Amino acid sequence: MEKIIEYSPIIIVVLMFFVQQRIFVTPEQLEKKHREIIEEIEEKFVTIHSFVDLKDQFSEVKDKIDKMYDLLIDLK
Repeated sequence: MEKIIEYSPIIIVVLMFFVQQRIFVTPEQLEKKHREIIEEIEEKFVTIHSFVDLKDQFSEVKDKIDKMYDLLIDLK
């Protein structure tokens, strides 16, 4: 017990430093930050489903352009 009392000022200073620098966060703060990150990701990136749909559309457009090119070549 005497050791704890001897080191108590140092322990208090260290704990106050942690609180001041926000080393430890509450679950509420963590959840808030998680929501912010999710919202930012939704703004900047597309979903995999959207990407696959767009890729399919590009593939269809490419096929149509190839057909048009073949038709033009055949006409000459």
